[in-house]
Amino acid sequence: QVHLVESGGGLVQPGGSLRLSCAASGGIFASYVMGWYRQAPGKQRELVATLTSGGSTNYADSVKGRFTISRGNTRNTVYLQMNSLKPDDAAVYYCKLARGAMDYWGKGTLVTVSS
Repeated sequence: QVHLVESGGGLVQPGGSLRLSCAASGGIFASYVMGWYRQAPGKQRELVATLTSGGSTNYADSVKGRFTISRGNTRNTVYLQMNSLKPDDAAVYYCKLARGAMDYWGKGTLVTVSS
């Protein structure tokens, strides 16, 4: 059973930075897409960034140039470096692993952007 655990959320002032981590376990991740999504109160969950096993990345327009998705030294860890954070970035951030026909989600980590 695939298990995803996010960490790194917290309170940050506007303009600040955070790095989120997602650790995946419970499987062999040879071909996959890992991604970060977020959901703010009263809003739908939205894509933030994705990273394929081949190294291709994709970003939401709202975070381009500010966020960077990357893979750790082990293939089962993904990071989201978030810079120049804005109040609109505040949300619960979820990690997702898509492998074949299956999607796996973590429980999320809360990011609060406030002065």
